[in-house]
Amino acid sequence: MAVSSFRSGRLPLFHHPQLPNKAASAACTTRSIGGFKKPNWRFSSNPNCGRAVFLFAQYSQPSQAQTQQDRFSSRLQSSLENLPKLLEDIVQTSISTGPRGALRLAQGIQAFVGVGGEWLADVSRSTNEPTGIPSQLQLGLLSPLYLRKLFERMGATYIKLGQFIASAPTLFPPEYVEEFQKCFDRAPAVPFEDIQAILREELGRPIDSIYEYIDPTPIASASIAQVHGARLKGSQDDVVIKVLKPGIKDILVADLNFIYIAARILEFLNPDFSRASLVGIVKDIRESMLEEVDFNKEATNIESFRRYLEVMGLTRQATAPRVYNYCSTRRVLTMERLYGVPLTDLDSISSLVSSPENSLITALNVWFGSLLACETFHADVHAGNLWLLRDGRIGFLDFGIVGRISPKTWAAMEVFLASIATEEYESMASALIEMGATNQNIDSKAFARDLEKIFSSIQELDTEVVVATARGTNTNATAVSANIIVDERQMNALFLDVVRVSESYGLRFPREFALLMKQLLYFDRYTRLLAPDMNMLQDQRITIVSNRRRSNYRDNLR
Repeated sequence: MAVSSFRSGRLPLFHHPQLPNKAASAACTTRSIGGFKKPNWRFSSNPNCGRAVFLFAQYSQPSQAQTQQDRFSSRLQSSLENLPKLLEDIVQTSISTGPRGALRLAQGIQAFVGVGGEWLADVSRSTNEPTGIPSQLQLGLLSPLYLRKLFERMGATYIKLGQFIASAPTLFPPEYVEEFQKCFDRAPAVPFEDIQAILREELGRPIDSIYEYIDPTPIASASIAQVHGARLKGSQDDVVIKVLKPGIKDILVADLNFIYIAARILEFLNPDFSRASLVGIVKDIRESMLEEVDFNKEATNIESFRRYLEVMGLTRQATAPRVYNYCSTRRVLTMERLYGVPLTDLDSISSLVSSPENSLITALNVWFGSLLACETFHADVHAGNLWLLRDGRIGFLDFGIVGRISPKTWAAMEVFLASIATEEYESMASALIEMGATNQNIDSKAFARDLEKIFSSIQELDTEVVVATARGTNTNATAVSANIIVDERQMNALFLDVVRVSESYGLRFPREFALLMKQLLYFDRYTRLLAPDMNMLQDQRITIVSNRRRSNYRDNLR
């Protein structure tokens, strides 16, 4: 087998940046508004003015100690007012958690001891090093590395939480975002007997009355669900059955309730967390995770996407699996089985279509259109979920993770994308300011200059396209395959740098912005492999629809 590699040329969409050294160039001003003490009143009479009495008021600035005392008293009073609500939340959440909370506590202690043992072993080895103990080890289990390992040991909830952190660089420190890119969602398979028991319970009838055959070996097994291939009875349609693993919902509820209580207590003890919307972030995580374990929601997302394809006349270009509602429930999802290859498998793609570039353009146009026409958009278009099917269509799989975008965010996003293509950094700065939540007055010109440094600092992304050739054992045919080797951290570096600079100006972006950018990075990866000379934001064959046409799209779907 021969393997060769070559460097790619100029990046079609993004250039890998290095963050400018300066932490921020924004001019930051503060104002101090001092209060006044209660006035000291003094009466005085003037003998030259008869019996007239003059009233004087003397005001004095409060001392620093007095100001701190007043602030402490105000905070204490506010805390006492909020204490009954906090206690009520703790009691209600504890009741809803029930005995499963004790089980999860025991599992958490076991995971903590396991990762703690790894940390101690690493510290022991580092003590003999001349450079001393690395800073990562000094942070203990709160360091990005060991926290990620702890999350993986804790199972489904924390793996999903890790993936949330990885997809939300606007909310979490960049070193944690980068580390949690490695948070793998894989788990041992549940015994097939347990899967059969869930199917019987959920469907309420014998399994063999619905399915002709179910493959006992799973196609995939993740922390939350397990997928098996099957064939329907009667129609003989090939399907996949996605089954929620036993006990997962209880684990999620127990873990999320604990995280919610911790967030409420932190906000109670430190009101600064309230200003950062800590509880709001936890509620967002909770809603996202619970949606992912309700397969009725996923079925609705799939049907919405299929309806969009039908209304827009795109069924010959793309598809999503048909859902078989009569054998689907909240815990079981039976879908049409699609056959194809990921968009990163260049050799297989070339054997299916004459122009891989046209297939990529179709995928982009369909995704951009759904972004505007549907209530939700597919927010996880990695290679496992975006295929070129055997019939040449684009297949969108797994609608468990979706995003919702507001008209305001999309309007700003549209300007942002256009400014990337045209390198108009003042427009880019204005779009980001419009999208971010801030109470500060921002120097947009300085912000634009910082953005320009990021986007122009590096002209090429360090990317390798690896080509492998192998001769068949029984034939003289030579197979050629190609794929991209890209460091996941490199792919996210540009976005993280934009976020860092934006935060230095006081901007906080909605999570939907991070989800959109993540998908664009995936598409950028496919572009470098399938159409290296194409700029997906400037190519006239790719349509990015405005808000006005967006509302027209949605009206057509109703």
